[in-house]
Amino acid sequence: MTYILAIDQGTTSTRAILFDDRLSVAHTAQEEFEQHFPQSGWVEHDPSDLWATTAATCRAVIEKAGGDASAIAAIGITNQRETTLVWDRLTGQPIHRAIVWQDRRTSDLCKDLKADGFEEVVTEKTGLLLDPYFSATKLKWILDHVEGARDRAAKGELLFGTVDSWLVWKLTGGAVHATDATNAARTMLFDIRKGRWSTTICERFDIPMAMLPEVRDCDADFGETRPDLFGRPIPIRGIAGDQQAATIGQACFEPGMVKSTYGTGCFALLNTGETPVRSQNRLLTTIAYRIGGKTTYALEGSIFIAGAVVQWLRDGLKIIREAKETQPLAEKADPTQNVVLVPAFTGLGAPYWNAECRGAVFGLTRNSGPEEFARAALESVGYQTRDLLEAMHADWQGEATTALRVDGGMSASDFAMQFLSDIIDAPVDRPKVLETTAMGVAWLAGQRAGVYPDMDGFAATWALDRTFEPDMDADTRKTKCDSWARAVDATMRF
Repeated sequence: MTYILAIDQGTTSTRAILFDDRLSVAHTAQEEFEQHFPQSGWVEHDPSDLWATTAATCRAVIEKAGGDASAIAAIGITNQRETTLVWDRLTGQPIHRAIVWQDRRTSDLCKDLKADGFEEVVTEKTGLLLDPYFSATKLKWILDHVEGARDRAAKGELLFGTVDSWLVWKLTGGAVHATDATNAARTMLFDIRKGRWSTTICERFDIPMAMLPEVRDCDADFGETRPDLFGRPIPIRGIAGDQQAATIGQACFEPGMVKSTYGTGCFALLNTGETPVRSQNRLLTTIAYRIGGKTTYALEGSIFIAGAVVQWLRDGLKIIREAKETQPLAEKADPTQNVVLVPAFTGLGAPYWNAECRGAVFGLTRNSGPEEFARAALESVGYQTRDLLEAMHADWQGEATTALRVDGGMSASDFAMQFLSDIIDAPVDRPKVLETTAMGVAWLAGQRAGVYPDMDGFAATWALDRTFEPDMDADTRKTKCDSWARAVDATMRF
C-alpha cells in the first residue's frame, strides 16, 4: 500500500491523515492545543504547540499504518492562514507567540493607514483590504514590540513565516524556508499579479525582505523531512492554505464554481479563472491555487465566526457538552420566536469588514432558552453565507454554478445545511468525503509524486453525499433576511 500523508494544522487542533492510493482516508490522528487570549481581541498560539502536535499526530498515523514510513510517498501540508510567526534563523527559537488570524490588536494601525490612503495600494497589489486579519500588520507589531527584534531583523537574524513555513522549516530541520503562493497571497505583502513580494508594501511596514520565505507553486518540491523524525526522509510535495486546499479538494477547477467551508470560520471561494477580479463589494481577490506555474484566481468572502459559535455555546454559555448536541436543541426551538444572533465576537468579516463591533443577540423573550440560542447560532452561519454569495454574484460577471459545494465540520449538520439552502434559495451539495481540505493537499502532493491522477482525473472522482434543496417560501425568507439585516446594522452601530 502506498500512502500520502496530509498535515492539516488548524486553529484549534492539528490532524494528520493518511490517504491510500485510491485517495480514501486510511488513518487519522488529531490533537487539540491551547488557545491564548492575553487581552480582549488578542488571540495567540504557542509555536511549540503547533509543532509538537504536528509531529505527534504524524507519528501516530504512521504507527496506525504499521509503523513503516517507507510506504509514504509524499507529504502535503494545509494550514490556518495569516497566523504569523517570527523565529531566530540559527536557533529556530520563536521570539513571540504566534499571532492568530483572528487577532485584532492592529486595528488602530489599520485605521491610520486607511486614513493615509494606503488601502488602495494594498488592494491593487494584494487583492486584500487593510485589516488586522492579515499577516503584515501582525508582523510589524512583533518587530515593533519585541525588544531588539527590529535590529535583529535588519541584520538578517530573524525569519517570518505563516504556519506552513514554520512547519516546513521544522520538518526539514531548517533546510527550507519557503511558502506557497496561496499562503503568500494572504500576508498582505504579496503582489498577486506579479507573483512576488511587494517592495512598496514591505517598505511601508518596515519589513526587511530577507525575512520572507521563498514563494513556490502549490505542487512544488519543499524538501524532505529530517530522517530522525519518522525513520526515513519523506518528501514534502504540496502546500495550500486551508481554504484554497478545500477549493482544490472540492474540485472547483472551473470558473464560476463556488465552495464554502465551515470550520472555526466560514470561507467561500468563487473560481474566477486566470484573471483576478477586483471586487466592488469588499470581497477579497486572492489566489485559488498555482499549479505547474499557472495561477488561478478567486473571489473570497471570509466569516470569522462559524463553527466557533458552537464552541461558544459549549465553552461560553455551557448549554451543550458536545457540538453534536446543537442540532437536536435547535430542532426543539420555539418557531414563534425570532432570536437573531450576530456572532461578531472578533468583529465582522466580509462584506462588512468592521473590526470594532462585537457580538449581539436580538429578539429575546422570557421564554428564550438554550434551544433558541442553538437555532440562532446555526442560522447565523447561513445568514453570513448569504451575504457573501450576494456580494460574489454582484462582482462576478461570468456564469456561476447554481449549487454551492460545502465542507467542514458544520456541514455535517443537516439542520444547518437545510437552513443554508433555504436562506440562499439554492441547492447545497455536500460531498461524501468531508475531509476536502486535507484531500486537496493530499492530491497536490500525490499527483506530484505520481500516485494520483491529473486535475481532470481527480475532478471525476468527486462524489455527492446529499443535495439540500430550498424549502422556504419567499415571504418567510424575506422576513428572516430583513431581521438579520437590521440586527447587523444595529450591531455595527453599537
